[in-house]
Amino acid sequence: MLRKPSICLVLFFAFNLVRFSTFAQSYPIDLPDSWEKGEAIALFDGDDLNHWYTFIKDRGRDEDPKKVFQVEDGILTISGEEWGCITTINPYDNYILKTSFRWEGETYGDRKTKARDSGFLIHSKGKDGGYSGIWMHGIEVQIIEGGTGDFLVVGDGTETFGLSAPVAKELQGSSHLYEPSGDIKRINKGRINWYGRSPKWSDTIGFRGKKEVEKKMGKWNDLEIQTWEGNIAVFLNGKLVNFATNVKPEFGRIQVQSEGATIAFKEITLYPLIK
Repeated sequence: MLRKPSICLVLFFAFNLVRFSTFAQSYPIDLPDSWEKGEAIALFDGDDLNHWYTFIKDRGRDEDPKKVFQVEDGILTISGEEWGCITTINPYDNYILKTSFRWEGETYGDRKTKARDSGFLIHSKGKDGGYSGIWMHGIEVQIIEGGTGDFLVVGDGTETFGLSAPVAKELQGSSHLYEPSGDIKRINKGRINWYGRSPKWSDTIGFRGKKEVEKKMGKWNDLEIQTWEGNIAVFLNGKLVNFATNVKPEFGRIQVQSEGATIAFKEITLYPLIK
């Protein structure tokens, strides 16, 4: 559901990036009157994965003997035991994607003691497994302990994949930090961290920073991704945590990652935005 009263991020960026103050991190947004929210598409409705196919590293498409991806009692559980994803059969552009997720506790392999990790790869293009034999290339909205809402360009190193965002002057390690009043930075690889990511973040299971928006392990979190005309806004539990503009590509398939940790989803609903 779109929230009101509202401030339009499109207008902020069109008129003056400086006006987009730090208060915008917790503001709701709305879309211009020229946009309408279309009828909901239940990409996952609690019953099946008819809108998706599976892809697992070294196995390929629709080969899931270990049942990495399971639907039971209205919940989609992704075990993380093998690396891969579910991928939408159809590509999408200009939409609001809403879901609820929680960590289930289990971790596997070389991520056994590391931060629980997953994510949505949107605007995905190319061949299955084109990136490291696991995923299509795309723009990742990361779900990871301490870093949910980070953007990663999972691209091919060319201008085909990239995004721009206002960032802080100082890096967090080698990564940029989203800051609404910052200067615009363009990336074609690497990441833009969400505004509250701890500078002391470590790839350690259970990590939580001082500004954490994600709830503790086992609690349900609401994640909303809004994308329109090359913009992406990410909300975690009702708070705007990251924003990018001039995103390339502007459309593609949606992938949900299996990446070494068990994660559950209650719903995945897409609302087309119609102009």
